[in-house]
Amino acid sequence: MTPVQFDVVRRIEAPVRGVWDVLVDWPGHADWIPATTVDPGEGDPAEVGYTFTAWTGYRPLVLEDRMRVTRCDFDDATGIGTCTVDKLGPVLGGTAGFTVRPDGDVTVLEWHEDVTVPHLPRVLAPVAGRLGAIGFKLALRKLGSVVAATSSPPTP
Repeated sequence: MTPVQFDVVRRIEAPVRGVWDVLVDWPGHADWIPATTVDPGEGDPAEVGYTFTAWTGYRPLVLEDRMRVTRCDFDDATGIGTCTVDKLGPVLGGTAGFTVRPDGDVTVLEWHEDVTVPHLPRVLAPVAGRLGAIGFKLALRKLGSVVAATSSPPTP
């Protein structure tokens, strides 16, 4: 198992609660993570123990990514939210998560991946981390437009 890690920080021009709500809508990740579908689990998606599965890619090359929420809390008083999931395989192990916090009128989103990948040569871990970060930077740019669309009042 080869460890792959990366962190991505993105400033999103939207209220922190709106960003949080889009992030914890697991099936909604398909709206902003390319080539991804999410099979939701049963229950409250922000509850510890909630499990779901994401598939990313195009057939026949699809990555199955099963996850379980291990922490998911949003403090209305401070506007800070943190969510962590365990990666349950069959391909990725480890953890991933995000934190949101207000900074004036924008939201600062910090995304972290600390995963293990079987059959990946260790020498390729830095490349995989860099590619993962690039992919998430692009996805988080799209997330910003999804949040803006969901929080904008309808046009008359």
